[in-house]
Amino acid sequence: MASSIDCPTRPRHRAPYRAGRRAGAFVRVRGRAAWAAVALVALAALSGCGAGTGTTTRDVPAAGAPGTARTAPGTADTAPGTADTAPGTANTAQGRPGTGAETRPLTRIPGLGPRTRAWIPANARQVVVVTGRHKDANRSRAVLYQHTGSGWEGGPAWPAHNALRGWTDDHRAGDLRSPIGVFTLTDAGGLLPDPGTELPYDQSEGFTAGGTGFEGEPLEGSFDYVIAIDYNREPGTSPLDRTRPLGADRGGGIWLHVDHQGPTQGCVSLSERHMEELLRTLDPDRHPVIVMGDADSLGE
Repeated sequence: MASSIDCPTRPRHRAPYRAGRRAGAFVRVRGRAAWAAVALVALAALSGCGAGTGTTTRDVPAAGAPGTARTAPGTADTAPGTADTAPGTANTAQGRPGTGAETRPLTRIPGLGPRTRAWIPANARQVVVVTGRHKDANRSRAVLYQHTGSGWEGGPAWPAHNALRGWTDDHRAGDLRSPIGVFTLTDAGGLLPDPGTELPYDQSEGFTAGGTGFEGEPLEGSFDYVIAIDYNREPGTSPLDRTRPLGADRGGGIWLHVDHQGPTQGCVSLSERHMEELLRTLDPDRHPVIVMGDADSLGE
């Protein structure tokens, strides 16, 4: 049986990369942090992602990379307070993250413990929370929270897949686990044209996926839309860029991408409709980040 996707292997760009508007980003990996300022770069080589045996697999995911900085504990969730509710159940409108059926904003993003909240940059106003069922689970759910100025509003909970063997706070290349942590979301791309995102978007044939996944499901279309997760990558480059600031042994090419109905090698996958909606919603000026891991780890 072939493996799942987790990032491309050869760059085949057919459209120029749109440069980003920010010169730096924040990243915090559970148990590890890296400080640095990152200059925006033009398109480089390809981003990596554990390729499986016997198939063309591409799952450009990545988790926490140098060239990012850790925020000081206690600076996240700038709206004070303690309200917690189940993710995806409050302040939601069907199909539109961040526009609430309820008007009462949350003072704190639910499901996140004090340590995890402290990792979120103080200027983040869009937070995608991906919560795994448990440490070894490859199914999860994703909720987009947006800060309104008076508090957080959460969208609906979207079903998601993560890596075959679940989650880890010490991600290594080929371990088939998704990295736990808080990572910036700065760059996007895909095989399909830009759906209208504010993120820099690289349309390229390098996002072509083929072969089958861990459960025999076809991988075609998995990279129609991707958002690079800034783990072990240079923010401000195409998701296909292969630069690994932490070293190749720490893995890379960790993405949000289109779900292929099976576990990934390290990425997080959502339905095509939800990926398209997320791309249209994320705004670089609101400093979007992703918080990802199993429920117990995120609750710390």
